[in-house]
Amino acid sequence: MSAQKNKAEDHRPWGFFTVLSDEPDHKVKRILVYPGKRLSLQRHRHRSEHWHMVNGEALVTLNDKQIPLKKGESVDIPIGTAHRVKNTGTENLVFIEIQQGDYFGEDDIERLEDDFGRV
Repeated sequence: MSAQKNKAEDHRPWGFFTVLSDEPDHKVKRILVYPGKRLSLQRHRHRSEHWHMVNGEALVTLNDKQIPLKKGESVDIPIGTAHRVKNTGTENLVFIEIQQGDYFGEDDIERLEDDFGRV
């Protein structure tokens, strides 16, 4: 994969992400979420995630827990945990996602709820 392709933005209805590193044992993304938008409620069978907030305000759902986060704060998402993030602020939410596991494909997303009809 070329460096140019590796840095391409992958746009979604809620914002976009850029893959910063894609290795056999981990994957790292920079994710931007527009104000008022949220990702689907989802879970993964093959990977855990660590989210570190870089800018903005977030409300993270982990199963039945609601966790407010801001710049400099982080959360761990174990394999199989239902999770989502919502931008609760007025500026773009930016966070770094570190994935660890044995598979990092986008088809390891089981959507449980989605604001954009992708379930």
